[in-house]
Amino acid sequence: MKTKWIKPSEIEESWYQVDAEQQILGRLVSQIAFLLLGKNDVRFVPGIDFRNYVIVTNAQKVAFTGKKLEQKMYYHHTGYTGHLKTATLAEKMAKNPEDVMKASVKGMLPSNKLGRNLLKHLKVYASSEHDHQAQKPEIVVF
Repeated sequence: MKTKWIKPSEIEESWYQVDAEQQILGRLVSQIAFLLLGKNDVRFVPGIDFRNYVIVTNAQKVAFTGKKLEQKMYYHHTGYTGHLKTATLAEKMAKNPEDVMKASVKGMLPSNKLGRNLLKHLKVYASSEHDHQAQKPEIVVF
């Protein structure tokens, strides 16, 4: 049996809203990546953008297991000798919780053009308000 390849013109845009309050980050992010990739669709074909958009609210209230807040480190190098910047998860969450969520989702998406395009479909907000009411997102509970 052959795989039926879906055409981009046959795909309709879908919007999903996820509340991150008291959800464990890793488990939540894997479900978000699942939605972005379109694996929840019966017609799923790898390598196709299913135009699924995910809105994540309450990113600042996400939960962590163990001692990740103190022990997990984020590294960034400026390109200059000796300029390796480090920050703990607690520091990143206090400064910008949206970046933590986006970086986690990015790690679960493919490392190619499709993954970079899918990351643009992720909208993360630290509070419960968002700017996408007009799209009438479907609320997803994990």
